[in-house]
Amino acid sequence: MLGNLVRYLDSIVARDPAPRSRWEVLLYPGVWAVFWHRIAHALFNADLFFLARVVNHLSRFLTAIDIHPGAQIGRNFFIDHGFTVIGETAIIGDNVTIYQCVTLGGSNPTNGVGGKRHPTLLDNVIVGSGAQIIGPVTIGKRARIGASAVVTEDVPEGATMIGLKARSTLVKAETWAKEFIPYGTPCKEPCEPTGGAQRVEDLEQQVALLRAQVEELISERQHAARENERW
Repeated sequence: MLGNLVRYLDSIVARDPAPRSRWEVLLYPGVWAVFWHRIAHALFNADLFFLARVVNHLSRFLTAIDIHPGAQIGRNFFIDHGFTVIGETAIIGDNVTIYQCVTLGGSNPTNGVGGKRHPTLLDNVIVGSGAQIIGPVTIGKRARIGASAVVTEDVPEGATMIGLKARSTLVKAETWAKEFIPYGTPCKEPCEPTGGAQRVEDLEQQVALLRAQVEELISERQHAARENERW
């Protein structure tokens, strides 16, 4: 038991540069949220649904992280900062990292019967802050979901997803670094423009270029007119 706890804390230290010791990690709300969830999940599996919900509500009050007791969570799950929501039928593999304000949400089943409504995150997935993963989609191993991305379809292994709705940056799994990438979003790898802000910047550059060309043409015409007046 103690050995498993030490390994878990070490796995967080390896992914987070902030803590100076394991004792600091023990104060993380994400660590306590996972601890309370283990208890709630055991009660849920024992069909003690009300008690499981009580533990869930206590955990949410103390940590600001809402993990449904029915969610299945693997080893070394790390929620950095918190304010995360994880639905009942979510499945999370080993060594998954989730940053703040992430939702693993459900979709309304078309047949009206509850079933697998929430995402499945396979091993070593990283989800950036504010990302929304909705529905019974599967996020492949070592995939990365960029900050504020919205994912509603399956994500292949090793892909990096960005945008609304999220799209792949087409970085092949064998070409990107296999080790842990903080925040799930690369700084130097090739990425597509990130939407509206990039488009506005491109338009501003084009307008500035056109304005310079127009001013040059006006200057040339004025110079030609002055030359004609002299003659």
